[in-house]
Amino acid sequence: MRILTICAYTWSIGGPAKFIYDQTEVALAKGHQVDILSPVSPGDEVYPAPPGARVITCLRTTPISRFFREFSVALYQFLRAHIHDYDIILCHGLWHFGSIAPFLLDRTIPKVVTIHGLLDPWAYRQGYWKKQLMSVLLQKRLLRRADLIHVLTPDEQQDLLRFLGRPHPNVAVIPNGIRVADFAELPPKGTFRRQFNLPDNKHIVLFMSRLNYKKGLDLLLPAFQRYIQEAGTAVLVLAGPDDGYQQTAQAFINQHNLADQIRMVGMLTGETKKAALADADIFVLPSYSEGFSMVVLEAMAAGVPTLLSDRVGFAAAIRQQEAACLVDLTIDSVADGLKKLLHNSTYRERTRQQALHLVRNHYDLDAVAGRLLDEYQKILRP
Repeated sequence: MRILTICAYTWSIGGPAKFIYDQTEVALAKGHQVDILSPVSPGDEVYPAPPGARVITCLRTTPISRFFREFSVALYQFLRAHIHDYDIILCHGLWHFGSIAPFLLDRTIPKVVTIHGLLDPWAYRQGYWKKQLMSVLLQKRLLRRADLIHVLTPDEQQDLLRFLGRPHPNVAVIPNGIRVADFAELPPKGTFRRQFNLPDNKHIVLFMSRLNYKKGLDLLLPAFQRYIQEAGTAVLVLAGPDDGYQQTAQAFINQHNLADQIRMVGMLTGETKKAALADADIFVLPSYSEGFSMVVLEAMAAGVPTLLSDRVGFAAAIRQQEAACLVDLTIDSVADGLKKLLHNSTYRERTRQQALHLVRNHYDLDAVAGRLLDEYQKILRP
């Protein structure tokens, strides 16, 4: 297959870029051709691509792109000239130019839309009126024309049904996956502590995601403050790029004199990221909304006990396997979860083992990506 993937393929979008990278790597290994078409703005850092893939960047067209997400005349011109060079087009996300333009230009090339959790009720309420207007004008009608809609969970399938108002004829429920073997060997314990001068006698509570309100930082910060006041010593590591909440987080740290207890270390990648997972006593993500969190899968594969909200995308499977400490979206619940995990080593070990079992048996990348490629093959034109 000649595959064209359309997405803002930059570090700033977080999990979807990693998802695309992994899916592309598997597709290339199976002999397919993959191009990634990405709108960008000056200063954006493009996510790396697997060897053999081509990333084609197109500048966003201002000022229109400030109101119509990802609008790019260059992207439109590329599609108009080359759309028939491909056997299938993969659109990631909704309500942006890259998920709409292919449908406006062509009715013959099979098109797949991956939702990435954007129809979750909490996510849908953010920028509601703009999304509602776009949905009425174009998005619902074009989404019904998709040859395949890829959702990550059964809950997301229900969100899709609610959005469209009737069942779509071809929906594939296939979760995210990771290469579990990549986390079998981690850097020696203590590497991350030494690199960032973290004390040896304190638990490390690791948050690793974009610094965005959506990630539940308004719950985590006061919950962690309450924990260290009432229950014990620990250091909270906030690892991730700023996405609108760093200034608020820093103000909270300064206001409550928590510079020694809460450390912001920026985005972590490669071996440094693995070193953080190796040294973490627990991983936390009390997010308000996730499509299917890649970083949670990574933490579980690395053997880190996790504290999560039930909005991380696969909470039903986590609850069934007792693979994490699931908390409500309140400060009290997050604080209680921190205490439960950090003060009960037996509980930590049990959830850690259950999580490893869950990820190894259900979310290994080769099996998951293979299922998605099979779905693509089914919709190819003769």
